[in-house]
Amino acid sequence: MSASLTLTGLYIYPVKSLGGYAVAEADVTARGLRHDRRWLLVDERNRFMTQRQHPELALLTVAPAYNGFLISHRQRPELLPLFIPFEATPNKTLFVTVWDDILWAWRGAKEADAWFAEALDRSCRLVYMSDMVRRDVEPELNPEGQLVSFADGYPFLVAGEAALADLNTRLAQPVPMDRFRPNLVFGGGEAYEDDNWEQFQIGETMFRAVRGCGRCVLTTIDQQTATKSPVGDPLRTLATYRKAENSTLFGQNVTGPGRGRLRVGDALTVVSRK
Repeated sequence: MSASLTLTGLYIYPVKSLGGYAVAEADVTARGLRHDRRWLLVDERNRFMTQRQHPELALLTVAPAYNGFLISHRQRPELLPLFIPFEATPNKTLFVTVWDDILWAWRGAKEADAWFAEALDRSCRLVYMSDMVRRDVEPELNPEGQLVSFADGYPFLVAGEAALADLNTRLAQPVPMDRFRPNLVFGGGEAYEDDNWEQFQIGETMFRAVRGCGRCVLTTIDQQTATKSPVGDPLRTLATYRKAENSTLFGQNVTGPGRGRLRVGDALTVVSRK
């Protein structure tokens, strides 16, 4: 029997690969937490941009605002914060590429494109995923049909505080949870106990842990300074004891019921295990 488990953190990242922010409660939608990764920056070829190739994206912070959010540059205070609404105004569309998926998206405001071009010193566009867009989650593992936003592959990422604490005992320099960009953080239990979860419930909302999350170079980028670890940590250290099928695992890729409401402090109950 697991020790008492609790939802201790809820995080939303309105623009893929930019900063996120904590919330006390959040709605569950068909694509993940409401407003999570519905916006995306694309390059001149309309291909998605992430910190993997552009670590400077970590310098763009996101803060909640009325019916939207504000983006600021950590190191350029002369750039006035940019307001972006939670939803785009239907206007021009274009096709964008996220990994192997080609999707249509609404164009953001030209003023936003200009702000990002100045902040990042490169041409880019801001686009939005409409509710009319269908992007499926690994059909071979999710036959019931699940949707995802512009997130890498799954609508939710779950990570445990005990796992981070265990990792930090192995590192020369401890890292915060933001290196792993989870949506749902839980406290209690043993390190990595989520490895064998299948069905679990937070409050009144049921979720399914599908598979471990394979981590990438983004975990080596300091989210405050956009600098990469010179020794490749924490990924290098994780790979010494969390390797499975050529992936280095931390946290769980998770699907949800499409609706519900979560609050920090909700009890988490493991219903079934793999």
